[in-house]
Amino acid sequence: MPTWVDSAKPDFITLQEVRAANDIALTVLEGTGYTTISHDAEAKGRAGVAVMARTQPVEVREGLGTDGYFDRAGRWLETDYRLGDGSLLTLVSAYVHSGEVDTPKQEDKYRFLDRMTVRLPELAETADHVLITGDLNVCHTERDLKNWKANRKKAGFLPEERGYFDGFFGDVGFVDVHRELSGDVDGPYTWWSMRGQAFDNNAGWRIDYQMATPELAQAAVKATVDKADSWAERWSDHAPLVIDYEVPAPK
Repeated sequence: MPTWVDSAKPDFITLQEVRAANDIALTVLEGTGYTTISHDAEAKGRAGVAVMARTQPVEVREGLGTDGYFDRAGRWLETDYRLGDGSLLTLVSAYVHSGEVDTPKQEDKYRFLDRMTVRLPELAETADHVLITGDLNVCHTERDLKNWKANRKKAGFLPEERGYFDGFFGDVGFVDVHRELSGDVDGPYTWWSMRGQAFDNNAGWRIDYQMATPELAQAAVKATVDKADSWAERWSDHAPLVIDYEVPAPK
């Protein structure tokens, strides 16, 4: 039976919240025509990120931070690929904590975002192109959340969280590629609650991103949120964010 991968045929796929041990994830994804790198979480059945590519990476790095705190969290995976023109692409699959106000979960979320603020410019110094992809669990602006007024005090739309994204797309120097291509419109959303009528009413959140260094962002030509036609046909509470870049194919 044809799958989304069969029809979309992307060069790269990044996955978040895989929730499977590496050996299981690799067995399930074997035979897809992709080389898969999986980074599972120490906590079984939690988190987990992966990168699938049509070529082998030249280097892989797991975890985020020099203190080892997030090394086994299954939330940050860096993979380097050589593009056809010889340039180096660092592709990251990231899964930021969902958080919960006034709990240790929110403290971990801020600690993770702190580490991202440090790591992003480091990556930009060592690669020709950097692309951070994944479920970042923050709506940056009111355009990114349908019911933003009702969620102003909830994790995912807190002023402190949004401030980090002001930095990512400001002084840190990365570009919100999806927003640049979509323009000043509501959404396009990438996540809808499985409860109630959120999907049918398009009451969504834009929490999945592709954050790129400027030169790579300029090569982006098309963004699509591959939303299912109906609630019954969806296979996740997220929809794939697909962006086309006019760059030489990976070697």
